[in-house]
Amino acid sequence: MKIEVQVQSGVAILQLQGEFTVESMKSFADALASAKAEQPRGLLLDMSRVILMDSAALEQLITLHEDCRRQNCPLKLAGLDETCQKILEITRLLPRLDTYGDLAEAMKSFV
Repeated sequence: MKIEVQVQSGVAILQLQGEFTVESMKSFADALASAKAEQPRGLLLDMSRVILMDSAALEQLITLHEDCRRQNCPLKLAGLDETCQKILEITRLLPRLDTYGDLAEAMKSFV
């Protein structure tokens, strides 16, 4: 998986591309550490180019959601495709996560 990190208006945006699976956990952890080093006021995962998520990715999202909540640094997900959205629905994680249709909509929610 390819991950790009940028900070806009104090929000760390991680743009994920490819398969979000156990094989990508190391690169995700590295990108997350880089993003958190910026001391953002929020984290935004741009999921618009993620084509697959496995159980390791779901576990990572739950852990990250809980960590962000404890640190008062909201986590938001943007651009879930139909497959990823369905995975979150089936696993009953969708209501627990703050999701948005696209990046612009998610960024507006941080205001």
